[in-house]
Amino acid sequence: MKRIWQWVVVLAVLLAASAQAQLVTEKKVFTLAQYTTVGGRTIKNLRIGYESYGSLNAAGDNAILVAHFFTGNSHAAGKYKPEDKAAGYWDAVIGPGKPFDTSKYFVLSADTLVNLNTKDPNTTTTGPASVDPDTGRPYGMRFPIVTMRDFVNVQKALADSLGIRKFAAVTGASMGSLQAMEWAAAYPEMVERAIPVIPGGLEANPYLIETLNTWAAPILSDPKWNGGDYYGREEPARGVAEALKLVTLNARHYGWADKTFARKWAAEGKDPVQSWDNRYAIEETIDKVAAGRAAGSDANSFLYLVRANQLYQVDASRIKARVLSIPAKSDLLLYPDYSKKMVAALRAQGTPVEEFEIEGDGGHLDGLFAIAKAGEAIRAFLAR
Repeated sequence: MKRIWQWVVVLAVLLAASAQAQLVTEKKVFTLAQYTTVGGRTIKNLRIGYESYGSLNAAGDNAILVAHFFTGNSHAAGKYKPEDKAAGYWDAVIGPGKPFDTSKYFVLSADTLVNLNTKDPNTTTTGPASVDPDTGRPYGMRFPIVTMRDFVNVQKALADSLGIRKFAAVTGASMGSLQAMEWAAAYPEMVERAIPVIPGGLEANPYLIETLNTWAAPILSDPKWNGGDYYGREEPARGVAEALKLVTLNARHYGWADKTFARKWAAEGKDPVQSWDNRYAIEETIDKVAAGRAAGSDANSFLYLVRANQLYQVDASRIKARVLSIPAKSDLLLYPDYSKKMVAALRAQGTPVEEFEIEGDGGHLDGLFAIAKAGEAIRAFLAR
């Protein structure tokens, strides 16, 4: 009997390990011959990349959509190759046995229109850096202004092409949360649950609109931006880097900065009081991170994303989905108050709504890097 129980324990361990096995995924491309934007403009030969994890059932109703954040793409989980250094940004909660359980759900994630990461071979998007088929030249700022609803409408076309009839949940962090709520309002019969993480509420308020405007300013003031006509010449890399510095800092919290850097100098023995060339560690680090991200980013796409976020506003009265809002306690970008206001508005109209707050001092990025803290709340919500 003892030997039997030993084998039972070994089997349980092996099954648990198998459930947590690393996903291996691939990027696919979805194409629309033509799409008409909310603003009434036509985009030809629209293309977006997407990834999926798990299998869609015969009824087409076990799908979960994961929408990505401002600087992100659809690589939400898994690795493209087993030897890749890092997995997708929400790998902690997507996979076999994880809260978004791919042995049960078909998890879908798509690159947005005007995605920032135009130079990443694993990102496919149509935006200002794309070639206008009517002119043979990059669109630049002639590309149509697009909204969260446009992002969602294109995702809806992708979902239809895959045979998805209903989403068990739509979710996403930051800008992904805006898309999740847009989905719930745009296609209420198709969305059973909405899980906005580090949410912006039901609309971009004036404070957020101006915050986004400050992000755009360094690009607009870079002479190399040239009114958006810089393709084929030197790009406004400095402006993009300065913009991404603001994004990085706004997405963090002073507690994170204190723990990570304190008041350390960038180099030992180089006191900032002695020379303008001597800097603090946090300055040098954020500069390097922003410059690295800028090298793979498109300035015009950044501006289009700013406008799409500023335009965000949903009609809460259309939402029928049950909602789990997951703010981060230390968020200094999309403040927890935004979530509380949304929860109150939804509750007042009779929408079933819950809230779980992520503890920590990582700021807005706790919605990405500390999402596992909300794992059990997500699992329980999906089970109800």
